[in-house]
Parts: sequence; structure tokens; C-alpha cells
Amino acid sequence: MHREYSKETVNVQTLINEQEFSPYHWLVLFFCFSILALDGFDTAAIGYVAPALVAEWGVSKPALAPVLSAALFGLAFGAMAAGPSADRFGRKNVLMVSTIVFALFSLLTAYATDITSLSALRFLTGLGLGAAMPNAVTLIAELAPAKRRSFVVNAVYVGFPLGAAAGGFVAAGVIPHYGWQGIFILGGILPLALLPFMMRSLPESVSYMTAKQYPVEKISRVLERLCNCNLSHVKKYVMGEHSGKGKAEKSALALILSKPFLVSTLMLWVTYFMGLLIFYLLTNWMPLMMKDAGFTTEKAALLTALFPLGGGVGTLVSGVLMDKFNPGRVLSMVYVLAAILLVAVGQNMDNVSLFAVLVFLAGVMVTGAQASLPALAAPIYPTQGRATGIAWMLGVGRFGGIAGALLGGVLQGMKLPFSQTLILLAIPACIAMLALWILSVKTSRTEEDIDGSGQVLEAAESK
Repeated sequence: MHREYSKETVNVQTLINEQEFSPYHWLVLFFCFSILALDGFDTAAIGYVAPALVAEWGVSKPALAPVLSAALFGLAFGAMAAGPSADRFGRKNVLMVSTIVFALFSLLTAYATDITSLSALRFLTGLGLGAAMPNAVTLIAELAPAKRRSFVVNAVYVGFPLGAAAGGFVAAGVIPHYGWQGIFILGGILPLALLPFMMRSLPESVSYMTAKQYPVEKISRVLERLCNCNLSHVKKYVMGEHSGKGKAEKSALALILSKPFLVSTLMLWVTYFMGLLIFYLLTNWMPLMMKDAGFTTEKAALLTALFPLGGGVGTLVSGVLMDKFNPGRVLSMVYVLAAILLVAVGQNMDNVSLFAVLVFLAGVMVTGAQASLPALAAPIYPTQGRATGIAWMLGVGRFGGIAGALLGGVLQGMKLPFSQTLILLAIPACIAMLALWILSVKTSRTEEDIDGSGQVLEAAESK
């Protein structure tokens, strides 16, 4: 039943927060989830095809380090460019363009003939991948009701580890029959097939449209689909940013680095950096390390896939806990468990069943905590800096992924045992835990509107 709002000022985000999760919310969640799943599939693909590249091209394993890290450089620069672009041009517009970019360059990757061309194409693919993720996360964060926001954002973000895990299962079936090229062709075709439906059905963020003074008719059309209410008689809307004109004129990057947000921003960067160092070292190099330990290529891919697959469970559980308790402290404790489990994985290589369970549980903690950080970051920043805040956290953090990919190559060259590598990875997990604890002390959780704006709609009396 539609609710009628008469002669009253309606705060846009408050109106969304009062609603239940609507069918339109589910549609938006599906598209954003799909983008992150495809993002995860494509990002992790190079790790799964690495053994096939070594065999086909006759290159050494350390020589693959530039290829494994190239996409991560693209992810970093793509994210950092996409945040300010989205705060200027809109979340949906940047999301559509970035999807086209990573789909096309993924297709072209299948035609690479050497390390140099493969590295260049992975970098260009990474630009699109890096730009897509923060905008999908920001969009769903700004459209979701506050009482379910952490869970909803995490439900979207879980697409990334699930997509990365799917890459392992797909690689095990595709590579023996179609070669490593088949993985990248599939990674390009799927997002292009999804694109027309997203362009037609995805909305722009209501908070963004209000902040940018879009026509009220456009805003009300999206609100009517999101909320079970009748806003057909909305006659005008009024901008009322808390900080007034001065804050609106501050650049998004300057805003997230300003005094009120600086500590939170830095702690988010440190946490994301450390989490991705762990994630990418393991997803990129674990298949090769397992192969050295005596596993077949197919079994190594399947066992490695358990690590990001565990993140799907961890992300959803973390989202529920973050909606109930202090989110920073929840994730801090998750990283403590991650450090313990990483050490345990390396001590149980001989028992394959126990090893598989521990890899999965380590993924529950590491990937679950990592995937929950955008939900933690979103409420910290106001609308005019949110996409930039999330994107720069993802972008700066990507350099942790680059460090992990390169460090894996160094450790491979040193022939360091797998068990010792995992003990070393407990150190960045502990650093992430400490950064999150500092963040939880600095920022107390609030029930204010996600954008903290004073954006309002004045609804005329229904006739």
C-alpha cells in the first residue's frame, strides 16, 4: 500500500531508511552483485591460468610476477580516478563506462602472445575493474535502508570472492579443453551481455541526484520505485548541506583528507592494504605453491578456490554482526582469527581434508573482513566525498595487492616453504587488526543518515 506524504518536508535518506527492502532494491542488489562477481572472476583469473602459461610459454614462475601485478596497478589507478569522477559525473555513469572497459580488454587478453603484451592488457583491464567496484558499492550503500545497510553492502561485495572462487572451478574445467584463453574470453563476454540490462534498469543514487540538484521528477521516480510511497505530487526539493556552500566547494579528495576524516581515512587505507597483501599473495601464488607441494594443476586450482569461496560466508556473517555491534571492533576480531588460521593452514599440508577445511576457514576470516570494509567506510563520509572515500581506500589498498603479488614472486625465488610463508602473512593480519581497533575508537557508530546531508523534498498535499 502506498504511503502519502502531505505538506511536510521529507529528508530523502530518512525516507529511504524508513522503508523495507523493496523488489527494486533486490534488482539493484542483483546487478551490483553481478558486477563484483565478474570483477572477482577476472581479477583472480590470472592466478588460475599461471600454471598453464608456465607450461605453454616456457617461462619461469618468478617471470610471471609482472603479469600478476599488472592488473593490480590498473585496479589501483582505476579506483582512484573513478572515485572523484563518480562524485562529479554520477555513480551509474562511471559504472557503465568501467564495465565496458574491463569487458573489452579482457577479451583482448586472450590474444596476448608474450609476457609484455599480457602485462599491458592486464593493466588496461585493471583500470576498468578498479573503477567498477567502488561505484557498485557506493550505489547500493546510498540506496539501501540504514538498518540493513552493512548486510546489503556485504551481500553485494560477496560477489567478488564468489566470482574469484568461481574462476578456480571454471579454470579447472575450461583450461584442459579450451586453453587459458577461454577464461579471458568468458570474462569479457559475460559483462557485455549484462550491460544492456544494467543501463536500462539501474538507477542513479538518490543522494547524489539531490546533491547535484537533478530535476525533482527524476528523483521522485527513483524514490517511488525504492519506497512504498506516493511522491507523484512532489513540487520541489531544497538543498541543505550541513556545511553549506563552503563544504560543497571542497574537492572530494580534500574532504576525505581533512581533519575530521583523516585518521579514519588512514586507518581504512592501512587495513585494506594489509588485507589485499594477504589475499593476492595467496590467490595468485597458492596454485603454484601447491603444485610444488605435489598437487595436480586441477586440484591446486580447486583447493585455492576454497580461500575466496570462504569469504562469501564470512562477508555475510560480518554484515549481520556489523549491523548489531560496533563494526570496527567486529572486523578487528575477525582479523585476529585470520592470523591464527593462516598459521594453522601451513601446519596441516599432509592431511588434505583438514587442509581444505582450514583454507576455507582462513578465507572466511581474511576475505570476509576485507569484503566488509566498504560497508564500514560508507557511513563515515558525506555524499560529496563518499565515492572518493571508498574508491581511494580500494585504490590505495590495491598497492597492498601489488606488494603481495610481487612478494609472492620473491618468496618463490627464495624457495621459502609454504608453511613459513603463511606464518609471515599473520603479521599483516595483526597490523590490520590494530588499525581497525584505532578506527573503532576514533569513530563511534551513528544512526544518522548515510550522507549526513540535509537534503529534503517538500511534498505537496496529496489530492
